[in-house]
Amino acid sequence: MRIEVVCTGDEVLTGKIVNTNFSYITQKLEDVGLSVSWETTVGDDREELLRAFRLAGERADAVIVNGGLGPTVDDLSQEIAAKAAGVDLVLSDEWLARMESYFQRRSRVMPPNNRKQAMLPAGAEILDNPVGTACGFAVTIGKARFFFTPGVPRELRRMLEEQIIPRLLAKSGRQSAVYLKRFHSYGIGESHADTLLAGVEALAPDGSVKLGFRAHYPQLETKLSVRGSDPDDVRRKLAPVEQEVRKRLGNFILAENDQTLEGVVLDALAARGATLALVETFTGGLIAGRLAHLPGAEKVFRRGVVARDSGEICAAVALDTGALTVVTPEAAEAVARAARRATGATHALAVLVDLDEGADRIEFAGTICLAIAAERATATRRSRIVGGRDWVRLGAVEMGLDCLRRYLQGLPVAERIDFEKA
Repeated sequence: MRIEVVCTGDEVLTGKIVNTNFSYITQKLEDVGLSVSWETTVGDDREELLRAFRLAGERADAVIVNGGLGPTVDDLSQEIAAKAAGVDLVLSDEWLARMESYFQRRSRVMPPNNRKQAMLPAGAEILDNPVGTACGFAVTIGKARFFFTPGVPRELRRMLEEQIIPRLLAKSGRQSAVYLKRFHSYGIGESHADTLLAGVEALAPDGSVKLGFRAHYPQLETKLSVRGSDPDDVRRKLAPVEQEVRKRLGNFILAENDQTLEGVVLDALAARGATLALVETFTGGLIAGRLAHLPGAEKVFRRGVVARDSGEICAAVALDTGALTVVTPEAAEAVARAARRATGATHALAVLVDLDEGADRIEFAGTICLAIAAERATATRRSRIVGGRDWVRLGAVEMGLDCLRRYLQGLPVAERIDFEKA
């Protein structure tokens, strides 16, 4: 089945808004075995939109249109869809009532221009939007089935996953049971992981398991897309492949599916009734920011210190300034121990970053020294990260959280995969 995505809006066309919706749509479709053949971006121009819809209707089997469902004059998707389909725009009493209820629940009066969002091409199928006022809809133009979606990301995502993907799978004749298993890792590059996992798909001899990767530094996502006749069939096919992936990636798997690294760390601390103090340099408090907002963090997260000046750090944790004249693993250990004493936390993580001099270029580097202190034991790690200031900062954050995860799970804080034996 040939699929096209049409993204609308002057801001998207001119690059004033980064089109993250398109990447999300294509990734979600790839996850269920559906590929996009074309992508078109069109501004808020009636003639150009009409030309794009008609062209897509000639060459594609299914088209996802993103944007243009709002209440303002430059939101044109309903109007042009009706024209391309050769039907009138009609008021949907059903959606109008939904919108009025939406505003009433929020103790607000619906503005008159929102009524425009309930005007749909005659005969259109409504695609539910439980988190907004933009009415998604489906209509046939040419030989293709068009699915119109809102530009607001959270509204698009709900509609895509709950309304559109099931319809596309049914239209494509794909097997009804599709499952995506995801492993998140840190410390393994995409090409390395690809080599480590060579041949795992063959453990499902009917070709029903597809291996894929998505690199989003500092993490790597390893994906197993599985098809089967029913959920039990999917589980049987996935089991040997999943077991082999776990064996080959081992301790580098930091989380699975919808888990996050910070969630895994927080759960591990909460499970043992532990508390945590943090000291960060150069990260801008990103480690604390990853943890502090999570449900249950108020019982675990004791204090975070964010500073670049060694004197400020030492003053914050009641440490002699002579202990932090140079960034070393020993200095990080001294800071972590002091932070634990000063806050009364059961565990403390110190992540200290020493940046190289010079311009912010791809060969720019930083040295990360971190330490974890608990009541009876400590662990340290020293690493170099090359790739620019942002690369160093993000790497330091991920390394700090992953080392804490390893420490709490009883794993080596510093570990490398033996490439020859893997």
